[in-house]
Amino acid sequence: MIRLFWELIRVSFQRHLTYRAATLAGLLTNLFFGFLRAAVLVALYGAQPEVAGISIQAAITYTGLAQAIIAYISIFGWYELMQSVYTGEVAADMLKPMGYFRFWLARDIGRAIVNLAMRGVSLMLIYALIFDITVPAGPGQWLALAAALGLGLLVSFAWRFLVNLAAFWTPNAVGVGRFAFGLSWLLSGFVMPLRFFPDWFATLCHLTPFPAMVNTSVEIYLGLLTGPALWQALLAQLGWFILLTLLGHLVLRAGVRRLVIQGG
Repeated sequence: MIRLFWELIRVSFQRHLTYRAATLAGLLTNLFFGFLRAAVLVALYGAQPEVAGISIQAAITYTGLAQAIIAYISIFGWYELMQSVYTGEVAADMLKPMGYFRFWLARDIGRAIVNLAMRGVSLMLIYALIFDITVPAGPGQWLALAAALGLGLLVSFAWRFLVNLAAFWTPNAVGVGRFAFGLSWLLSGFVMPLRFFPDWFATLCHLTPFPAMVNTSVEIYLGLLTGPALWQALLAQLGWFILLTLLGHLVLRAGVRRLVIQGG
């Protein structure tokens, strides 16, 4: 079963690796908006060297990081599972010798690796050539960042999986997805660092799984999370993944039961 899981990751990786033109177009788009966001933050900072504990250098780095992980965690939307329900492919997918959740997770990991390597890393390298960006201080911080990125992807996938299951109850769940994904943009720290918001709003955000997708990785990269706070953030990511996964399986079970009853 593990071998099959890795084989699905490999196939998905190769599949998305062929979309080089789309990847390049996406990279250029991310760069444009990254530079635009950096310019806005520089203007907002003005003569202030630091805001909410974040230096202007770190703020510019944040804009690159936020843009670099757009495709990696599919924060703007992901509807493949939803479309498979509408086309009827869901029936064949569920007959595969692997759990439905793990089947889609393997496919998503392959997709994510391609986007992180070709769009995420490339964007940060270009940023480093243009700006004096912040870089993690040592191997410990890099390892923590790698763990946060991996867990962030898992939380993101579990959330997207859950949102896509709405297709079992409505003939067009894209509207549900747009609302759900739009909510994640704001509450995850993607639009603006959560430290820039009032304390009550930042606390509200941390009661949701969304900061585990973006904010945790960004703050670890910038060195804003260290010691016990870092471990607490990583455990929170793991906790949200487990919770969303369990919820996703419960909703999937109800959705499949509904599909069978209706003769799907």
